[in-house]
Amino acid sequence: MQTWSFGASSSSPSVVIWHSAFPREEEDQPSLEAWPTRTCAMAEPGEEEAVSAEASGFSDMSDSEFLDLEDSQELRAPLSKPSPSSELPGKDGKPISLPKWERGLAVSSPMERFQLRYLCVTDLSTQDWCEQQMVYGKELPGSLSPEKAAVLDTGASIHLARELEVHDLVTIPITSKEDTWAVKFLNMLSMIPTLQSGGHIREFPVFGEVEGVLLVGVIDELHYTAKGELELVELKTRRGPVLPLEAQKKKDRFQVSLYKYIFDAMVQGKVAAARLLHHAKLHPEKPLGPSVLKHAQRGGFSVTSLGDLMELVFLSLTLSDLPVIDILKIEYIHQETAALLGSEIVFFEEKELRNKVQHYLAYWVGRREPQGVDVEEAWKCRTCSYAGICEWRKGGAAHSSMLAPQTK
Repeated sequence: MQTWSFGASSSSPSVVIWHSAFPREEEDQPSLEAWPTRTCAMAEPGEEEAVSAEASGFSDMSDSEFLDLEDSQELRAPLSKPSPSSELPGKDGKPISLPKWERGLAVSSPMERFQLRYLCVTDLSTQDWCEQQMVYGKELPGSLSPEKAAVLDTGASIHLARELEVHDLVTIPITSKEDTWAVKFLNMLSMIPTLQSGGHIREFPVFGEVEGVLLVGVIDELHYTAKGELELVELKTRRGPVLPLEAQKKKDRFQVSLYKYIFDAMVQGKVAAARLLHHAKLHPEKPLGPSVLKHAQRGGFSVTSLGDLMELVFLSLTLSDLPVIDILKIEYIHQETAALLGSEIVFFEEKELRNKVQHYLAYWVGRREPQGVDVEEAWKCRTCSYAGICEWRKGGAAHSSMLAPQTK
């Protein structure tokens, strides 16, 4: 029987998160507490090869603008017919062939095939909408339409504006992936006291190992209510002034529930530092770059390596006595007017969440093939960019007569 647990270590229980950090670059600096900022890593010129996309640290697309397009009036558009081959036109007009799933034992798992060291929470929540669509998105990076890209950019701008309400951003040049993670740990060391003292925090990272896979994510907002309850708020922007369909709300509920599960495990000491080092391929003994060391010293931290910083972070978290999350809330915002369209309190169903995560991770570790939507949700195919090449539809798994979504 499979178990669903975090990679806890009896010798070094730990929690890992990051947020606001250090002062500006001017000489007359205000104190650390008086000037909330968040540090961002930037590769030095000529260091692109040393700092890969993953080395820049984890990020989590904390919004659902793509599905804002999926469940809008565009659902009235006629369903595109499947093409005779599994190909999509590339940027130069030439077709792009997609790798097909090998029946039986796969040569490599999707994690290995996509060269992923960890998964984002939004990877799994996208599976909750349509797993087959998520897979095609991984296989065809860069095929995003200009319209969808514009929608995503608008949502990202709204998130950034909210983040700037509570702190500024400071860029720190980096020369290695260890530097990048060190920046995150430095952010954590200045963020933990803020949350512990009842402060308001945005863009709060979380991670933990589940079923041998490292999951990471970024919580939009954490604050305490008037009753002293720790509340998580997830911001979702909408292109139109309407609330999403139930299918998208279900995906959003799953996302915030998984955030809570990981965060709770972190503050309960169930996340092991060794597992982060293992999955992210980090070298804790490697000396930090000069820019990172400078910011660490200005923050009052006497460290020389990533391992030193991790030790401080885990000790700080162990002594912080941070609580588990009490309330999960989703807010839907209109992109054009920034008006609140509505909010929803999510009831945390741990058993259902664990079952879903086990099912989704089974695909990533190569224990099963990707799946498309059920017949009842085949209406999603109407606006899917990959409907014409979808092997799931070609195989007859989705009913040929696309059902219309039920709106309330």
